[in-house]
Amino acid sequence: MKSDKFYITTPIYYVNDEPHIGHAYTTVLADVLARYHRLFGQRVFFLTGVDEHGQKLKEAAQAAGQDPQAFCDRMVGRFLATWKKLNITNDDFIRTTSDRHKKVVRHILSEIYRKGEIYTGQYEGWYCVPEERFWTEKDLMDGNCPSCGRGVKRIAERNYFFRMGKYQDWLIGYIQDHPSFIQPATRRNEVLGFLNRPLGDLCISRPRKRLSWGIPLPFDPDYVTYVWFDALINYVSAIGYDTDDSAFQRWWPATYHLIGKDILTTHCVYWPTMLKAAGIPLPETVFAHGWWLIKETKMSKSLGNVVRPLELADRYGVDPLRYFLMREMVLGQDASFSEEAFRGRYDSDLANDLGNLVSRLNRMVASYFDGKIPSKGGRPAVNELVNQTLRTPKGVKELVEGLKVNQAVETVLNLIRRTNKYLEDEAPWKLIRVDRERTAGVLYNALEALRIAVYLLYPIMPSKMGELLDWLGVSPSAVRFDQDLVWGKLTPGRTLSDRGALFPRIGTKEIRVPIGKQIKEELQEMITIEDFKMVDLRVARVVSAERVPGADKLLKIKIDLGTEQRQIVAGIAEHYTPEDLVGKDIAVVINLKPARIRGVESNGMLLAAEDKDGVVLVTLDQPTQSGTKIS
Repeated sequence: MKSDKFYITTPIYYVNDEPHIGHAYTTVLADVLARYHRLFGQRVFFLTGVDEHGQKLKEAAQAAGQDPQAFCDRMVGRFLATWKKLNITNDDFIRTTSDRHKKVVRHILSEIYRKGEIYTGQYEGWYCVPEERFWTEKDLMDGNCPSCGRGVKRIAERNYFFRMGKYQDWLIGYIQDHPSFIQPATRRNEVLGFLNRPLGDLCISRPRKRLSWGIPLPFDPDYVTYVWFDALINYVSAIGYDTDDSAFQRWWPATYHLIGKDILTTHCVYWPTMLKAAGIPLPETVFAHGWWLIKETKMSKSLGNVVRPLELADRYGVDPLRYFLMREMVLGQDASFSEEAFRGRYDSDLANDLGNLVSRLNRMVASYFDGKIPSKGGRPAVNELVNQTLRTPKGVKELVEGLKVNQAVETVLNLIRRTNKYLEDEAPWKLIRVDRERTAGVLYNALEALRIAVYLLYPIMPSKMGELLDWLGVSPSAVRFDQDLVWGKLTPGRTLSDRGALFPRIGTKEIRVPIGKQIKEELQEMITIEDFKMVDLRVARVVSAERVPGADKLLKIKIDLGTEQRQIVAGIAEHYTPEDLVGKDIAVVINLKPARIRGVESNGMLLAAEDKDGVVLVTLDQPTQSGTKIS
C-alpha cells in the first residue's frame, strides 16, 4: 500500500552561488512533483533551503568587508526572490545558520560521539577550499582537485573523524537489497563501483584557528563541524528531529532527495552511514538528475556560460521556462540548453499546439454560440477523443510517479494535438451551416478535453493554466483527481470571456501551424461581413517613435488620426528603427480596447505582414489624409 504522504527535498544551495538554471531545474522539478502529488490527494511536504557555512563563504564575506552572518542574510535574498518569481510552493526554507538546525546538528554529533563512532586523530592530506574536501594523493588529477579541477593545499592537522569505513559492507548490502534507494540505475552502479575500494573514515571537523565560521563541536569547542556533515542534517532538522517527534514521524523518511549527480557521493555514502550511526531510518530514494550543458559543456562561472533563470523568465515568461525545463530533460540524463531550443519548444508546443487550440475554440464559441459553452449536443457520449481524454489522467499519474515527467508532458500534448485533429476532422465551421446541435456537441467535447489537459498541465504552468481554468469556469484549488478529472464537468451556458493569445509566438524556424485548405475555410467561416464591418481601419501618420525600455522588440509610436493623436505599442523594433517610421502613412485598427504592454498603454494596432524575410508594414502607395477610413 502506498503511503499517503510525500516528502521531497532539493539540495540546500550554497548561499554564495548565484541561482542558475541548474538550481532552477532541481527546484522547479521538486515543485512540479509536489504539485502533482497534491493533485493526487497526498499530504505533501516540500523542503528547500541554503547552506551558509564553510571556508569559502567566510572568505567571500571577508572580501565583501562583512561579517559572515550579515553576508549570508544579504545573499539568501537572491534565492528567496528567485523561488518566488518561479512560483515555487515550498513548505519550508531551511538555513543552516538557524538555531533549529544547529541544535539538531549538535544533538546528532553528541549521540554519535557517545556511541564511540567519532574519534580524534592526526590528518595530513590535500585540501580543496572551493569543494571544502580533503583528498588523498591518489585522488588528485594532475595535482588538482578531482571534483572541480582547481588547485589544492597540503594541510596537516589534528581533527575529529567519523568511523564511516565501518559501515562499508552494510551500505553495499543495503544498496543491493534496496534497488530503489539510488536512482537511476546508472548512479546506483556508480556508487557501488566507488564502494569497491576501501572506504576510509570521514574527517568531520575543522580547527577554529583555521576556520571559525561553522557549528562548534558540542564535545570540543575548539573545532567546528565539517560543512557537509552539517548540511546533510537539514533534511531531518527541518521536519522536527529531536524537537517535534510527531512532525518527524509524520514526514520521515523522505520520499525523494533530488540532487545533481555531482553530489552523489555525499548523499549516497556519507548521508546513509551518518543516519545508520545515529539510528535514523534512511530516505526512500536519492534521485540524481543530470546536468544542463551549454554546447555539450557543463555550466561554469569561469567559462562564462551560466544561464540565469530570472533573465529567461523576464524575456519569455515564468511558465514557458518551467515548461521547457520539465519537457526537455529526461530525468537522469544530461540535457543541452540553448535559447534556440527554448524558442522552438515554446512556439511548437505552447504557441502552436496549445495556444492554437484555445484560440480556435475561443473564436468558434464566440461566433456560433454567443461566447457561451454549448450543450453536449447530439454527438455520441463516447468517441475516440473522449476515450483518449479519459485515459490521459491515469497515464500521467503513472508517469509522474515513475519520475518520467517529460513523458507525462508529452502525453498531455498528445491529447491537445488529438483535440486539434478532432476539430479538423469534424470541421465545425462547415457543420454549423447544417446542424447546430451537432456543432454544439463537437465544441463541448473539445472544450472538455481541453479542461482535463489544462488540469494536468497546471502543476507545470500554474499561472497560465490557472488563467485557462478560470476562463472555463473551474478552479484549480481543491481539485479531486479521481472525481474532477472525469468527463462532463463543464457547465453549459457559462460565458467564455474573449481572451487574447495565450502564448504569443516568438518566432522560430519550426512552425507546425497547418495552413491548408481546411484552416483557410475555418478562418473564412469565423466572421461574417457584418463582423468585419465592426473593425475600424484608418490611415494614421507616424508622428514619433521610440524604443520601450527593457523590451528588445517593442516600439512606442505616436500616431496622428487627423482629429486626435494616439499612442500604440508594436513589436517591430527588430525590423524598423524609430527613424524609419516617422512620416509614414500606415494602416491601423482604432477600435480595439486599450491594453498595457510592458507597462505602456497602447490604443490601437498597426497592420503588418510577416514572411521568411521579416516584417513589412502595411502602408499607402501615396500620401493620404490622416484619419481616412479604410474599407
